[in-house]
Amino acid sequence: MTEKRATIQDVANLAKVSITTVSRVLNKNYPVKDATKKKVEEAIERLSYKPNMLARGLIQNKTQTIGILTPSIENLFFSEVIKGIDAYIKKERYTSFLCNTEGKANYESLMADNLLERSVDGIISIDPQTELIRSGFYEALAKKIPTVLINGYNKGVQCNFILNDQEVGTYEALKYLIKLGHRTIAFLRGKRSHSYDIKESVYRKFMKDNGLEIIEDRILVVNSGNDLETVQQSRELLKKRLKKGAGFTALFACNDWMAVGALNAVNRLGLSVKNDLSIIGFDNTIISQISEPQLTTVDQNMNRLGVLAAKRIKEIIKEKDTEIKKILLDTRLVIRKSTRELKQGNK
Repeated sequence: MTEKRATIQDVANLAKVSITTVSRVLNKNYPVKDATKKKVEEAIERLSYKPNMLARGLIQNKTQTIGILTPSIENLFFSEVIKGIDAYIKKERYTSFLCNTEGKANYESLMADNLLERSVDGIISIDPQTELIRSGFYEALAKKIPTVLINGYNKGVQCNFILNDQEVGTYEALKYLIKLGHRTIAFLRGKRSHSYDIKESVYRKFMKDNGLEIIEDRILVVNSGNDLETVQQSRELLKKRLKKGAGFTALFACNDWMAVGALNAVNRLGLSVKNDLSIIGFDNTIISQISEPQLTTVDQNMNRLGVLAAKRIKEIIKEKDTEIKKILLDTRLVIRKSTRELKQGNK
């Protein structure tokens, strides 16, 4: 039989004081005589009393919880960001509510509303859906509750953003391929994401600025972008292209999932990055280090993104910092073995 949990009334009865006095001792928000305080603390210890955090939070209008919205729990980029958030908020004695939106705007808005109803103290949204940002959803949300967005920046949107410089990261990756002698570069993206839109915009500008032809069928799109299915879809798409002659010597993929799928296609067809196709990913997740060959990729400093987002939400909640901030982190190109200098005969 489950032992009945002690209540604040039980503590008050044992200490022979009022519930109000017990509450004052617990919350340390009102002076209580030392002798009375000692009686209450002894009663709490004898009964192993644990305050009901939800009820306490509703009274104080604080629940010590942070809601996290993420498009995926499979994509290692998001899980690393979440680890950074969680590590920081634990030190601040907060707990997280994690919501997987599956990259769908309707789920994202619904879960944000549910988090509001649960009286979380703040919301961090990772890679929020573009339509929600542009529609004013997040600006309205930020007026109700401290809100921080990780990536997804849109000019003119009055929200707190923590983001990587994806434009520079994409540019540096493409610049490296040019340095290796590649002139025909394909672009691989998922169907929906502000992050992919940014990278495609940089790709198009880069190709134009460098006098390289933009061929639309070299912009490859997979339906999925943030889960294990992304690897399979990218593999099958690249296999089809490579079998009939790719027409390009290098591929920039919008994340490591897609890049690994492309590597798998090369390997399954008995081809090689050395002779047939150089591949660059984006994120620098653990799979970029255990792929065969190891993947050249752009490091987004994922854990740091999470830590800074958590720090910012704390500043808004605890320090009442109402300033709208855009915090930009640098990226770094990590060169491994999936890219090779193009041989003269392959140009």
